[in-house]
Amino acid sequence: MAKAVIETYGCTLNRADSDIIEGMLKSEGMEAESKKYAESDNADYVIINTCTVKRPTEQRILDRIRKVSVGNARLVVTGCMASANRDRILAVAPRASIVTTSNVHRIADAIEELGARDRVDYEGYMRNDKLEYFSPGGSVIARIPISEGCLSNCSFCETKFARGALNSYSENLILKAIEISVGKGAKEIELTSQDVGAYGLDKKTNIGELLSGIADMEGDFRIRVGMLNPEHLPKYIDTLLMGLEDKRIYRFLHLPLQSASNKVLKDMDRRYTIEQFCSHVAEIRNKIGDISIETDMIVGYPTETDGDFQESLAFIRELRPAFTNVSRFGVRPHTKASRLKQISNMRIKNRSSEMSRIARSIQKEDLSRLVGKTESILITEQNDRSIIGRDDCYRIVALNREICNARLGERLNARIIGNTSVCLLGTAL
Repeated sequence: MAKAVIETYGCTLNRADSDIIEGMLKSEGMEAESKKYAESDNADYVIINTCTVKRPTEQRILDRIRKVSVGNARLVVTGCMASANRDRILAVAPRASIVTTSNVHRIADAIEELGARDRVDYEGYMRNDKLEYFSPGGSVIARIPISEGCLSNCSFCETKFARGALNSYSENLILKAIEISVGKGAKEIELTSQDVGAYGLDKKTNIGELLSGIADMEGDFRIRVGMLNPEHLPKYIDTLLMGLEDKRIYRFLHLPLQSASNKVLKDMDRRYTIEQFCSHVAEIRNKIGDISIETDMIVGYPTETDGDFQESLAFIRELRPAFTNVSRFGVRPHTKASRLKQISNMRIKNRSSEMSRIARSIQKEDLSRLVGKTESILITEQNDRSIIGRDDCYRIVALNREICNARLGERLNARIIGNTSVCLLGTAL
């Protein structure tokens, strides 16, 4: 039996694509498994699902592609780099087969063709509903893609060139995927997309309506809503907030701001202002109460001045996001921002360090207020030292594995006894 291993880089959507690939290969009678770093000597085929968001990650992927390409396994490269930067892949691995993101459902065909050919190339954009090929693997966490592509044109983002225009998947297939996943033991459903907030806007529906459909379903599970671009919130915020009232949906939203300077937001082609963003957050917090709001910030965008950066720091201090992902701006090919005069790497590094320090301090302080309280958590992960769960606001709660024998998928109450800047520390009751 031929064996394939799948290595995945990047976001939850990429991991969801890899889940689909693994399920399809198994249905074709192949041995397939996902690994962080596969050993190519132990496989007939290595499939590398790539990311193109950040330059350091891209370089690490290219180094891995180069290493695998000189081994014994046949190499298939998919993901965003395969769609947006295939020339870079072929420069380091001329014999690599290429399968673009919208063609991942054809990887089994590509592998079959490799039996008679040196390499294959499945290029181009193919509009399809990947959930037609969804096959849940039976883990406690199920990643379910609800759309591909987006409606935005951010000046710094290359993913648009890889994923294309918005393509929302069928609501019926999404609900069916959730039902089947829960039937196979999934307790946490991660709805994922390049922009969950754009879901359905090409089909005259939206993410709020989808959550309403999920609320009508039966079953014991939790829903995590993925990243929502703030520009779309006014189109459905009332419906979204109604959906978040369902106790099975985590009180959690990921709203990437990117900058708190209106000038920089305009330069980034982000279609909202800081005032609109803060108004949305205030409405959400007023309606839902205890809710975790995560955000993303980019430091060092080419037009960001020291004053703009200070505005972003002030925003972090005032709005106090539950978690802030701080990214250093890096030039990406094909983008509008790549043609601008760049800020020095040292200045970007210093800004990143300062914002990260402030964000961590705020996160640690806010989490410390939960010490002594009891939280209901769902156990979703484990490692050699800890059993890890999520509370109702999707906050991480780590339990000492030596004194807790909870199983994956189990719900329990935990008393919070401490915290770091990224998680709560608890003991099971």
